[in-house]
Amino acid sequence: MDAITRKSIGLDGKVFAERRAAQRRRVLKGAKLSFNRGYGALECVARNESESGALLVFGETSAVPAIFELTLNGSDRARPARVRWRTPTLVGVEFV
Repeated sequence: MDAITRKSIGLDGKVFAERRAAQRRRVLKGAKLSFNRGYGALECVARNESESGALLVFGETSAVPAIFELTLNGSDRARPARVRWRTPTLVGVEFV
């Protein structure tokens, strides 16, 4: 897939430089969040990922905890993650 290289544009029209430490790759993968020592789980879709984080899409994000284990479909391991930002349907996470 192509790397994400588009820069953000602010409300005033100024272009922000890319602030991510690692370049993200566009993906469309199912993913599962596990929390509360494995007793809680949510499903979502990952829209991009890198070695340091990912963008996750939900129907609604209010139930997403601040820290959880994230397993992407096709991966054999769960990665600890924490929420860096959220909107009503999107969550940006950092792998810890």
